Amino acid sequence: MSRHPAISPGHSAVVTGAASGIGLAAAKAFATAGMNVWLADLPGEALVAARAEVGALAAVDVRAVPTDVSDRGAMEALAAAVLRGGPPAIVMLNAGVEAGGKLFSDAETWERIIGTNLWGVVNGIRAFAPAMAESGRPGAIIVSGSKQGITTPPGNAPYNVSKAGVKAVTEALAHELRSRETCKTSAHLLIPGFVYTGLAKARGVAEKPAGAWTPEETIEFMLERLQAGDFYILCPDNETTRAQDEKRMAWAMGDIIKNRPALSRWHPDYAEAFKRHMEG
Repeated sequence: MSRHPAISPGHSAVVTGAASGIGLAAAKAFATAGMNVWLADLPGEALVAARAEVGALAAVDVRAVPTDVSDRGAMEALAAAVLRGGPPAIVMLNAGVEAGGKLFSDAETWERIIGTNLWGVVNGIRAFAPAMAESGRPGAIIVSGSKQGITTPPGNAPYNVSKAGVKAVTEALAHELRSRETCKTSAHLLIPGFVYTGLAKARGVAEKPAGAWTPEETIEFMLERLQAGDFYILCPDNETTRAQDEKRMAWAMGDIIKNRPALSRWHPDYAEAFKRHMEG
């Protein structure tokens, strides 16, 4: 399979949230492609195990750097270490937490979720994007977003807010990069479907549900769409098609255009209209 030009043997890739799930699957894919990989995640056994697992796949340099992405200084230190060998070809800003937050959760829960999910991305972009853009070499910055950052369903407001912010900042990054004449670095927003990861396991889901994709399937799809040049890498899964996602997202935007109540998809007065919309 052909790849994005940044994914080449000898190039380097940085992955945050690399100790498990989508991040670990991405790190494995980059290593298998012959790339040297930097794994960033919170310190602990999972990060140590991930380094061993990724390092066993290919004769590449694999480094694990304990990093709290919400800490600007920690991200700057990670970037300084990486940039000593030149700008990386791939940066995947994937670290994320769900933490079960609600609208009226305590401030610490809000700060933790937004700190990791949104500030982790902002810190990563600020730390890596300038050098990558100025290098004039092919590169890609991939940011893990969420469908919840687009349709913002009720029940998990801190997570939705963080991922809506991630969408906005990644869109701004894409515009900035393409506006630079000599820049060959592109930005991409990965929007996973239903994936069986550590977040699902943390909610007590012991086995992969039939409707979920594996992290490996998600990364395979991501690499395919990366090569095609997609900015919005909108992933289906085993229970939701792209057509269904498009209709749900169109309905969400329709709340503004048609002056419906906020989150009308979950409003009892609009249940029948939404059902007809989906059956279309």
